[in-house]
Amino acid sequence: MFETTTPSPSSGIMHWPRRAESWLDDRGRGAWIAAMVLGFIFVWPLGLAILGYMIWSKRMSKNSFFRQSARHANWAVPSSGNTAFDAYRNDTIRRLEDEQSAFEAFLKRLRDAKDKTEFDAFMDERSKANASDSATKETSAY
Repeated sequence: MFETTTPSPSSGIMHWPRRAESWLDDRGRGAWIAAMVLGFIFVWPLGLAILGYMIWSKRMSKNSFFRQSARHANWAVPSSGNTAFDAYRNDTIRRLEDEQSAFEAFLKRLRDAKDKTEFDAFMDERSKANASDSATKETSAY
């Protein structure tokens, strides 16, 4: 006669922070910054709390949103029911992750080479400046 419904785990008053966090994560770093700024404008303790949470959870660190998006994507991809397709998809994802890490290593080597070139150029300029200064001092000593 009376039908009782149980609320889903994602609904209810106790789960709104998780939903808000997920909503902001889906929209990226700009949404977190906007929420923090609006928090400071309207209720400064809320803005301070959001800033503290962003620092504590490392939300503002480099690539944090990309890592979170990848984690959420892996959770959100259920089995298709076709084992051959699932194996192909998992192999493709693994291959793309390997390519990404290889590309990041390549970029690091490029940055290191550029830094070394710039440092060598600086040291050459410095040694030329020191050589010309010492030559000027020698000629003025006579």
